[in-house]
Amino acid sequence: MSEITETIFSKIIRREIPADIVYEDELVLAFKDVNPQAPVHILVIPKEPIAKLADAESKDHALMGHLLLTAKRVAQQAGLENGYRVVINTGPDGGQTVYHLHLHILGGRQMKWPPG
Repeated sequence: MSEITETIFSKIIRREIPADIVYEDELVLAFKDVNPQAPVHILVIPKEPIAKLADAESKDHALMGHLLLTAKRVAQQAGLENGYRVVINTGPDGGQTVYHLHLHILGGRQMKWPPG
């Protein structure tokens, strides 16, 4: 487990603050973003805290795959049959603001490229 500081996601996992949870299993939690950047904006987080993608190690191999397969499942449940974008922001230059690894599922409209 990575050493990270307490985050809002840790509190959501422990149910100390509310979230609109759309999926949960033993390894991950998915919930609607409170500041959506698309009509559908869902975050998928591991319950085991890893601060950022750059901190993932070979021991996290199965968890990383599970995160992506969960993103696929959640996107299907959200009805994103026309497509969606999965984003992982890593570090300050990557735009990461919460240092608990998370995937953004964005959909419900045509995505632009480049993203910014």
